[in-house]
Amino acid sequence: MFQELSEKLEATFARLRGRGVLTEADIKEGLREVRRVLLEADVSFQLTREFLERVERRAVGVTQLKSIQPAQQLVKIVYDELTLMLGERKEGLRMSTLPPTVILMVGLQGSGKTTTAAKLARRLKGEGRPTRLVAADVYRPAAIDQLETLGRDLEVPVYADRSTTDVVRIARAGVEEARKGRDRVVIIDTAGRLQIDASMMDELRRVKAAVQPDEILLVADGMTGQDAVRIAQGFNDALGVTGVVLTKMDGDARGGAALSIYGVTKTPIKYIGVGEKPDALEEFHPDRMAGRILQQGDVLTLVEKAQATFDADEAKRLEKKVRKEGMDLQDFLGAMKQMQKLGSMQNILRMIPGVNSKMLAQASQADPRRIKHAEAIVLSMTMAERRDPALLNGSRRARVAKGAGRPVSEVNRLLEQFREMQKMMKRMAGARR
Repeated sequence: MFQELSEKLEATFARLRGRGVLTEADIKEGLREVRRVLLEADVSFQLTREFLERVERRAVGVTQLKSIQPAQQLVKIVYDELTLMLGERKEGLRMSTLPPTVILMVGLQGSGKTTTAAKLARRLKGEGRPTRLVAADVYRPAAIDQLETLGRDLEVPVYADRSTTDVVRIARAGVEEARKGRDRVVIIDTAGRLQIDASMMDELRRVKAAVQPDEILLVADGMTGQDAVRIAQGFNDALGVTGVVLTKMDGDARGGAALSIYGVTKTPIKYIGVGEKPDALEEFHPDRMAGRILQQGDVLTLVEKAQATFDADEAKRLEKKVRKEGMDLQDFLGAMKQMQKLGSMQNILRMIPGVNSKMLAQASQADPRRIKHAEAIVLSMTMAERRDPALLNGSRRARVAKGAGRPVSEVNRLLEQFREMQKMMKRMAGARR
């Protein structure tokens, strides 16, 4: 997400670093490059022009302050303006004071509405808001089955009525079912449609009139760039969309849709889809996203993901054991599995300030099956060997490697990683005493 944009902006700012004063010519030269980068990222021409005019007005005449280079000040100006372009501040869901809160999901076919509805239901349920899904897509074959399967996997109730194709009736009955079930939120999954299809858009208007939704969320494919912006405009004009969910953002290195959609429609992006897993739905924070684009990291999101992912009881147990007895290989394997829940190493690194494209490229070459390989190696050891890795002499390592189906060099590498983590855990435990 935003990888190409981040790398090109970083290269532009690198050329300006070290200059004591940024002259008007320096600014214009740098902004010409920024303009090219934004247009290549599929940001709309009008928004790009307005963005650069604001940056130029603020940047011309910026001189060196104590301990702050002009180029750093320019990065701060670009950061502020990017945040403004992305929506300025996070916009949460509008929750009704009288439950249930009704959320209507709309968008084109293939944008990911059904899976996004399920991800959102999972997220809201995890926040302590009992949620019900309503299967109101009566046109796509197996759409109802898909939502019911997702609901079953996530243990979220799904209302469906196969006896009718009256979408308004289904939506109204689903909301009533949620009210009876004392659900806090009800999410209505509708069929995909083109914003220029008059009869299908009229159907959505009738659903809106019938259930009076608190939120109308447009689900748009982030990889479609400016098409996503045009789609958002069409749905917004017809329905008054209250928020946007951009899907497939993990596969979009340019990010033009995210950078344009708020500026053109003034409709806030509320969530972004960053993968296929049920938890791959992130709240959208304009300021944090601007930081990611400018390679300043996003530590807050990383901490929030860790808090939501890690088992607090298991973490306390491990800390207590490390203090008393030290870490063994079984604990090491558990810690690696917890880390894997945060996502790929690339995604984790992107949230850490100062991580450059070279480090990201190295992370992308890492074998995604490394945790499985590590697990096979550890499980090929005896319990005594897991508790005391010092027992693992040459012949034992060869036996473990054969049992795991991995080379001896990989066993050695795992043991070296274990020793490094052991040292780190001891230092951390000592610092807390």
